[in-house]
Amino acid sequence: MIINKVNNLAGIIITAGFSSRMGEFKPLLIFNDKSFLQNIIEKLDLICEKIIVVTGFKENEILKHVSKFDVKLKSKIEIIRNENYEMGMFTSLQKGLQKINSDWVIYHFVDQPHIPNKFYGEYSNIIDKTNDWIQPINKGRNGHPIIFNHKVSDIIVNSNQNSNLRNVTASDKINKYFWECDYQEILTDIDTPNDYEKLKGIK
Repeated sequence: MIINKVNNLAGIIITAGFSSRMGEFKPLLIFNDKSFLQNIIEKLDLICEKIIVVTGFKENEILKHVSKFDVKLKSKIEIIRNENYEMGMFTSLQKGLQKINSDWVIYHFVDQPHIPNKFYGEYSNIIDKTNDWIQPINKGRNGHPIIFNHKVSDIIVNSNQNSNLRNVTASDKINKYFWECDYQEILTDIDTPNDYEKLKGIK
């Protein structure tokens, strides 16, 4: 399948959290001989013009890790620090979105390095101007990553930092489209050591 980059689509990945349930720093855990973060960046590179990585906890480790990427990949990555990362993921999302001027954003969890490459081409191909929010589902269950437009970005950025993504985007002013797909991986995030052990069996 040929995958074309989508005009004005930016990626955002949050690496700011403590990974407390995992007990290890999730962005730098290894899957298929690469870090979670590198796996995801390389997949977003297939469709995105720009990739924002929001840091906080262990920022220096992220900076050191990304500095080892090849020059072409590094050229499209911007690293943003969230000084308020201890307040939670929503503040990191707000911080990252403040730096994005793109029409569309794909918001990707850092603990989903196992979604197949072909998912991204199929997913990005359904972007259209009639929807503000696009979310993949599998057998009726909502998954991630999520794609949304600048309208949703503005709502998130201007919301109270103590809010959360679910509450902010519950508005009926946001036109949502749920894409039924065959990728069960969209339902799984790697939160615990047990999750990670199961992931190691996936190739």
